[in-house]
Amino acid sequence: MAAISLRCWRRGLSHVSTNGGLSVLSPLRFQGDRRHKSTVQYASRPQLPKLAYRKVTGKNPGVVFLPGYGSNMNGQKAEALEEFCKSLGHACLRFDYTGHGASEGVISEGTIGTWKKDVLFVLDELTKGPQILVGSSIGGWLMLLTAIARPERIAALVGISSAADHIVTSFKSLPLETRKEFEEKGAWTVPTKHSEEGFYKFSMDFLQEAENHCVLQSPIPITCPIRLIHGLRDEDVPWHISLQIAERALSPDVDVILRRHGQHRMSEKDDIKLMVYTVDDLIDKLTTMI
Repeated sequence: MAAISLRCWRRGLSHVSTNGGLSVLSPLRFQGDRRHKSTVQYASRPQLPKLAYRKVTGKNPGVVFLPGYGSNMNGQKAEALEEFCKSLGHACLRFDYTGHGASEGVISEGTIGTWKKDVLFVLDELTKGPQILVGSSIGGWLMLLTAIARPERIAALVGISSAADHIVTSFKSLPLETRKEFEEKGAWTVPTKHSEEGFYKFSMDFLQEAENHCVLQSPIPITCPIRLIHGLRDEDVPWHISLQIAERALSPDVDVILRRHGQHRMSEKDDIKLMVYTVDDLIDKLTTMI
């Protein structure tokens, strides 16, 4: 087995041992120095809502975190990535989509196209050079759309519970009579434990617009390295979507990692460690290539 080299995250990694050529990292203690956490800034756009973001300057490739639907840039995964990037001296950007977190706008008025434009804006205006996109859930869909639109800027992709096309395919998989009922009401109400209301509500206009951004019906024109992490116990987004992305992407360098006990948010300590190690390995790979 070829050796896998992972640089040590300086905070909390006690030692590295080897086992049959595979480098094994001992457990990390997530003890990032939050006294130096990046401050919230706002990006203004003509006639569009301001976007809230946190930015750490540093070396390339930089890392950009794309949160899930209804989530924001202050989650555990986003903060862990920032701490990690700081430890290596690499740039990191995390932000809130329109209608999310500290950004302006109303979430119910947003669309997949709206949030794709948000990602492209922060990529073009707030970052320089090659970037690794780390997308969680719907962020995993948006990272694919971004890589297709800006292939020259995207060095690698890391999907966490990637939800490519999921909202569209889920609605279409409903019985015809059920779909008609929602269409008559003008919105689809989806039960969820991730919302204070206990449900997400998607308008028919949202679903129709989202269909314009589906990527799984044909080859995905992305050639950079792709890493897809998914939990087998994900009750929100089926893990086979990550396999579909892997099958359709044109990249020759695609890995899928399935977590036996992983759930949708992948926010357990071991899940976050895996995400960080995966990004670290890609930085090492890309830096070596350069």
